[in-house]
Amino acid sequence: MSSNIIKYLDEVHICPHCEQKLSCCHAPAIHVGDGLGWGAEVLFICLNDSCSLFLNGWEKIEQQYGHHASYRYMELPESSESNVMMVGNADAYKASVVDPKELKKQNERHQKQKKAVEQLETCVTEKNLEPALYLILDEAADVIQRKKAVSLLTQINDLACIDPIRNHTFRDTSLEMAANQALQELLKNNLQKECPFCSNLVKMQAKKCMHCKEDLE
Repeated sequence: MSSNIIKYLDEVHICPHCEQKLSCCHAPAIHVGDGLGWGAEVLFICLNDSCSLFLNGWEKIEQQYGHHASYRYMELPESSESNVMMVGNADAYKASVVDPKELKKQNERHQKQKKAVEQLETCVTEKNLEPALYLILDEAADVIQRKKAVSLLTQINDLACIDPIRNHTFRDTSLEMAANQALQELLKNNLQKECPFCSNLVKMQAKKCMHCKEDLE
């Protein structure tokens, strides 16, 4: 969704009532007039509280309908067709203004996720831990792809994944359990174990930790 919205951010729409630039806002899920959607993910809305349409709308709606409401001028993206939206207060739609920086950040993360998912297909043969580890640690990534990444850890066979996964807080407990099980298998395959005192890796047969010097037996 964010990649679709980004293409609209450079559009400039001007309110004919106050000559102020319209704000790019996330469109409501439902059109209050017919119960259907707007046909667009964003709307360009005049949020200028000094706009004549907004200022005069209160009295007009009160006289015609007996309601306390006003109008905001609106245009659809890629169009100059005008429309008005009824609002019940001055703050309506102000919280839905699109944040370009946040949107671009979300899109960048989405593209990284997409690339990582594609690279899962070759990460075992290439011994490339990066895409699998990225997905495992990304709480916003698809859980099915994250579990697939976990299942590939032992085949990638890179002990560099242990510390990042151990230090990560998983929201999905089943994923956490799967990751811990994969790490145990990975350690076993490499004849390694974690020191219970300092968490550094030592040889499976070690009786004293070479890092913290604590006895392991």
